[in-house]
Amino acid sequence: MWVRDDGGRQAAGFKGSTGDCVVRAIAIACDLPYAEVYDALHLATLADLVVRRKLERRYGARAPVHASPRAGVHRRVYDRYLVDHAWTWTPTMKIGQGCTVHLRADELPGGRLIVRVSGHMCAVIDGVIHDTHDPGREGTRCVYGYWSHPTTP
Repeated sequence: MWVRDDGGRQAAGFKGSTGDCVVRAIAIACDLPYAEVYDALHLATLADLVVRRKLERRYGARAPVHASPRAGVHRRVYDRYLVDHAWTWTPTMKIGQGCTVHLRADELPGGRLIVRVSGHMCAVIDGVIHDTHDPGREGTRCVYGYWSHPTTP
């Protein structure tokens, strides 16, 4: 099951479609305003020297100015953000192990989760996917791991 949810993106005045799944998933799961999460991740990206250097090598010296969360957020940045907000990472897949958990309610714990799948992140609340589209691939999408918060069941 999934619910169409942009995490408050449109209400915050953002227009069009974009690759902002990290911001969206965090805003939904943390129940925070989209713009607040967007701004925090943008500043964290600009402040992270390792990420900035990678972006500069890839896109040139002006990259950090344009490295907005609308084009994705580096894992190093969102990992730190979530740890700072007391979220805990639970890996569900190891190298060479194969898929053990799918993006389905019966294979994920209850509560509020931020789930990482191939090339995407989404919020799952009590087994229901909250996203702008259904990324579940009819229950066959492998979950690499998920973030959970100790205040959720």
